Amino acid sequence: MTTRQLGLVREALTTAGMDISYAYEDLIFLEHNGFLLQFTGQEHELLVHTNSDADEDVLSGAIALLQIRAAELGLTFSMGTRYHLTRDGAVGDQKIRLEFC
Repeated sequence: MTTRQLGLVREALTTAGMDISYAYEDLIFLEHNGFLLQFTGQEHELLVHTNSDADEDVLSGAIALLQIRAAELGLTFSMGTRYHLTRDGAVGDQKIRLEFC
């Protein structure tokens, strides 16, 4: 079993001007919804998944900065796939549906 380096990930995000809004199992949701992170089976590697509704040109700078900050801490943030996020349930319900494309 690999160790998940959430503290190092939080540090990389903070130095890049970002923050975690929610962590669930192997996924890390950020305060903005442009991309999310996913731990892999490798101890120091994460995948960066981009929101299918986001403009990739806008995100590319933020992701590049995050990859630089992560590398300084010994982490690798590799590009993953795209995802689509929708609300699941009644109005006011906090459930979401996450589908990888």
